[in-house]
Amino acid sequence: MFSGKLYRELPLYLMLIPGLIIILIYSYLPMIGIGIAFQRFIPAKGFFDSEWIGMSNFAYIVQLPDTFPVLWNTVIIAVLKMIAGLIVPLVVSLLLNEVSKSAFKRGVQTLIYLPHFLSWVILGGILVDLLSPSEGLVNQVIKALGGEAVFFLADNRWFRFIIILSDVWKEFGFSTIVYFAALTRINPTLYEAAAIDGASRWRQTWHVTLPGISPIIILLATLSLGNVLNAGFDQIFNLYSPIVYETGDVLDTMIYRMGLVDAQYGLATAMGLFKSVVSFILITISYWLAYRFANYRIF
Repeated sequence: MFSGKLYRELPLYLMLIPGLIIILIYSYLPMIGIGIAFQRFIPAKGFFDSEWIGMSNFAYIVQLPDTFPVLWNTVIIAVLKMIAGLIVPLVVSLLLNEVSKSAFKRGVQTLIYLPHFLSWVILGGILVDLLSPSEGLVNQVIKALGGEAVFFLADNRWFRFIIILSDVWKEFGFSTIVYFAALTRINPTLYEAAAIDGASRWRQTWHVTLPGISPIIILLATLSLGNVLNAGFDQIFNLYSPIVYETGDVLDTMIYRMGLVDAQYGLATAMGLFKSVVSFILITISYWLAYRFANYRIF
């Protein structure tokens, strides 16, 4: 029986081979470079001839005065992005679900999807122009209302807010797809029964819609825990400057400066390895929580 099933599924296993080869080449073979985290790596000497120094790079990173503030920035920005990235798409999906005119609904969906397909290089340029203190549209409105221009991208009081708000603007439209798919699975007769019982649209949303999509909400919330140390390198790199390092510098940008700007390859690799280990632990916990509370499993 087992051999017969294996024979029938053999074409499917063969189809996996190209993908597995690509993963092996681009995801697993480069992990040999993790060894640089335990070396005083000198490119001229190469990987095998550089001096091995054990955990010295990790000890040095812990002693750096910027490490824990940067870690704190990363956690704050990532957590606020996760919260906003769950709440805003949910609210928008619920509001659009109440719209009866399908043409209007499709038009709004298309408009809010578009930013997702633009890179942060493009969106970063748009934000820089919009928020410019001299000619930006936002500051022009502020000055027209009698206020003073604000340099949003060079002010530590505003930078985190701009980062989180712009991330929501870019991604919330695409995230609504998941909620729309969940909304279509709710049995329409539940709404009819609630209406017969005299429930208002708000009561129907609270007692029918939200319980109906609660497994998806729990699933997305738990799976997002794995991104708690991913504050968004592309976005922050295109928007930040040394002036806002206090509130905007994150682990990824610090690793970039260590490795590619200052050529401290061992320190950068050690920092990256630390982040990867913590992320792996959080991802493992998030999948366990997803299985525990949403009955979600990969296999």
